[in-house]
Amino acid sequence: MSYNKVLAIILSSFILSCSTKNIIPDYEKYTSFEGDLNYRLLYPKDFDKSKSYPLTIFLHGIGERGSDNELQLKYVDKVFLNKNNAKKYPSIVVFPQSPISDNWSSRVLTNNSISQVFPKEAEPTNSLKLVMKLMDSLVNEKYVDNKKVYLSGLSNGAMGAFELLKYRPNMFASAVLICGAGDPDWAKEFANKTPVWIAHGSNDRVVHPDFSLFMAKAIIDKGGSPKVTFYENVFHNSWDNVFSDPEYLEWMYSYFKN
Repeated sequence: MSYNKVLAIILSSFILSCSTKNIIPDYEKYTSFEGDLNYRLLYPKDFDKSKSYPLTIFLHGIGERGSDNELQLKYVDKVFLNKNNAKKYPSIVVFPQSPISDNWSSRVLTNNSISQVFPKEAEPTNSLKLVMKLMDSLVNEKYVDNKKVYLSGLSNGAMGAFELLKYRPNMFASAVLICGAGDPDWAKEFANKTPVWIAHGSNDRVVHPDFSLFMAKAIIDKGGSPKVTFYENVFHNSWDNVFSDPEYLEWMYSYFKN
């Protein structure tokens, strides 16, 4: 192989690595009388407090709970922390982490993990309460464009995101919920207010795809028009399909509140 070809390969690899190198969000902690919430905060490049930016929150799955304030980035690093995406879709992005003793969703697991029940009178979990308080404070910052606030989550995080839409139906410009579930009755609160993309693997047996079907039907029945995607021969890891789809961020950030 010639010297020029070797040099070209090295240069191409260097350019590719620079363009896809991950960004490291700031470590943060939100504190209230209800407790503490660890979260990571990603600012757009050349962040300027005199300007206003979109705000995005992502809720992780059950396996990313903890106290290290790091594990919640496990699956989203290739999409949100990619320099190309950050440049194309500049947004302040919040990645909270639920402690191992809690989670984002009020659902109750029965002896069959597929059967997930959302008690009608259940209060939001402590972690979700803290998320709501954190978001309430952030949307009031002058550097946040409160017409461009976005929501996404996977698995337990998507369950929490559905619940967050119930309690904050006017906050979000759009939401992408991946392999999640919720109480169909919640749809009346947000169906005609927030565009929703529901994604699920057709072979998922951890969170059965029926739950996404129930939520999609409820949103339609209440006047909404959800985008719904089912990935054939895909199990619980349907977030891999969503995160590798360029339409994920493009769709989410295409909306804004009137």
